[in-house]
Amino acid sequence: MSDAEPVVVIENLTKRYGDLTAVDNLSLTLDRGHILGFIGPNGAGKTTTIKILVGLARPTSGTARIAGVDCVSDARRIKRLVGYMPDTFGRYSNMRVREYLDFFGAAFGIAPKKRRKRIDAVLEITNATYMQDRYVDVLSHGMAQRVGIARTLLHDPEVLVFDEPANGLDPEARIEMRGLLIRLAELGKTLIVTSHILPELSRICDLVAIIHNAKLRAYGTMSEIAEQIGQSRMIEIQLASPDQLTAASELVSPLLPADCEVTSSQAESLLRFRSNLSDQQMSEIIQKLVQASISISQFRELQTDLEDAFVSVSQEKDSGD
Repeated sequence: MSDAEPVVVIENLTKRYGDLTAVDNLSLTLDRGHILGFIGPNGAGKTTTIKILVGLARPTSGTARIAGVDCVSDARRIKRLVGYMPDTFGRYSNMRVREYLDFFGAAFGIAPKKRRKRIDAVLEITNATYMQDRYVDVLSHGMAQRVGIARTLLHDPEVLVFDEPANGLDPEARIEMRGLLIRLAELGKTLIVTSHILPELSRICDLVAIIHNAKLRAYGTMSEIAEQIGQSRMIEIQLASPDQLTAASELVSPLLPADCEVTSSQAESLLRFRSNLSDQQMSEIIQKLVQASISISQFRELQTDLEDAFVSVSQEKDSGD
């Protein structure tokens, strides 16, 4: 397939278990080399969607395709195209890392000579070569996660699905995991990552899909999600001097909605507020500040916070469903 075509295509995907709808009319696409953050509370439909994508469940209706291959009618090929690492996986006792990978390489049907080369490659990609002779069951959690990713890469899949890869990791290991996931995307892999550590997820994802009560509530880049859910924009205005903060606040406040609070930081010479004002209205605020001889050193919109977006979607839909 062409690199210009989406690698993952989900159209109107629905899965019902009797009266329970686990996934309701889900549609999204994901391009090669991109990372999708797939988030939602427990029971939202994430796991069911992933099971369909990796060929472990059949949808009630709708379709899902990986690299043009149907996830239902050609599940055998799907297992070659997708690598899946669950949040927990078995660590076999009395087996060294290289033996562990060799075991799974054989299970994938990789010939011995090619298998040795492939094991070398995945150990290098995951920065795990130094631990190849260590026993799997005594590895730290961070080391074990890297070995798990190496195992997932053995058959060189196009799409990687990681369920909570940073769960339980210390800060240093999380940074290493973040770098590894970005590196995999740079190598052309397409990633779907679930996580409850939302700030960590927002640092690596090209796109985010928020699923709640079986339905896709928001999908796109962070700025697109903010627009979809009507989330207010966080604006910061930095002044050249803190001496002008009071005058600037008194000028800006009347131009904002009544429920919009303007806060200030004397130490940073900052005004900060949330608002749904248009770009034109923001421009008028800047013009008025300049006309009042208030010196502005910086004006910026802060990126939408993924946790705020998730909470906003959950609260809005809970109250409306």
